[in-house]
Amino acid sequence: MTAPAAAPAPATARTTGQQVIIDAARREFGERGYDAVSVRDIAARAGVSLSALYHYYPGKQALLEGIVEAGLRSYDTACAAALGAAGDDPARRLAALVAATVRYRAQQQVDSSIVFSETRSVSEEFRARHSRQLREATGRFQRAIADGIEAGVFNPRWPDDARRAVIAMCNAVAEWYRPGGELTVDDLVTRYVNLAFTLVEYRPTAPPFSF
Repeated sequence: MTAPAAAPAPATARTTGQQVIIDAARREFGERGYDAVSVRDIAARAGVSLSALYHYYPGKQALLEGIVEAGLRSYDTACAAALGAAGDDPARRLAALVAATVRYRAQQQVDSSIVFSETRSVSEEFRARHSRQLREATGRFQRAIADGIEAGVFNPRWPDDARRAVIAMCNAVAEWYRPGGELTVDDLVTRYVNLAFTLVEYRPTAPPFSF
């Protein structure tokens, strides 16, 4: 039977029932992968009927898109806050982006993994609508590195490769980091900021700063 179409409400307006459903979908997708999960599985985990789930979401893809959209928005907010506190110095801006990304990937591992591994399953319309956010995420790093090169404090031989390496190592935290292990998130931030500075060949003109 075809489910009735319904657009998901914004995250800020979600009812308790919606949140239970989206949380169940998040856990199912994170543990088993999108393709292995059915709408019936999500409803069972949420403890709701299929009709209750369809009242809020027209299907599995809409649930996935809701999770991806919330994850992208949350990450953008974290980066914007970090950049707002960093000021104009390119090294501080790069450090802020690395710190915000590492913290987000370590603390929001399920959402991060879903965004990375399951985006292929979203609709073309959704992908096009959110391509700007993905480009902007890359652009933030690109602008900080370019400004550092112009200011003479970064000197990477291959700027684009350095930028890709910085982003890739930060994003990979979501795949391997385990809370409660030997490394704290603060430890990771310190290490990854220093690694990023090595990749862009940071040459400070003043004493090192804390991050």
